[in-house]
Amino acid sequence: MPYRGVIIEESLEDKDVLKEVRILSTKVEPVTEKHKTPRIKQWTLHTVEIPEDKAAEISEKISKAIDAEHNGSWYADFKNDSFHFIIFRDKVFKVDRSKKEQYDEAIEFGLSLGIPDYQLDFSPDIKEWER
Repeated sequence: MPYRGVIIEESLEDKDVLKEVRILSTKVEPVTEKHKTPRIKQWTLHTVEIPEDKAAEISEKISKAIDAEHNGSWYADFKNDSFHFIIFRDKVFKVDRSKKEQYDEAIEFGLSLGIPDYQLDFSPDIKEWER
C-alpha cells in the first residue's frame, strides 16, 4: 500500500527530492503569525504519494534535503494504514501506527527542535488526507 503525506516545498534546501515522489496536488497558503515562520511569506504544500517499497529510501533523502539553516525546525511526514514516517533533518522515525508511544518519541523530538506542539499533531487515528 503506498504512503501519502505532505511535503512543504519551502522546508527543503534541495528541492530535487520532489522528483522522487508523485505529487497528487499542490496548495499554496499564506504564512500567518500563528505558524511562527516569519522568514517566509507562504507555504507550498505538496500532497504526495510514495511507493511502499521506496518509502525508507525516500525518507532518508528527504531527511538530508530538509533546511538545516533554521535549527531543523521543519519536518515532513507520510503514512499508510500500518506505518507513519515522520522525517526531520537527519532523523527519521518509522512509527507503527498501532503504538502510541512511538508517536510520543517523535513528538518529543520535534518539540526539542522548537517546533510548536500544535504542528506536531500526529495521531494513529488521523488519515493521511485529514491533516
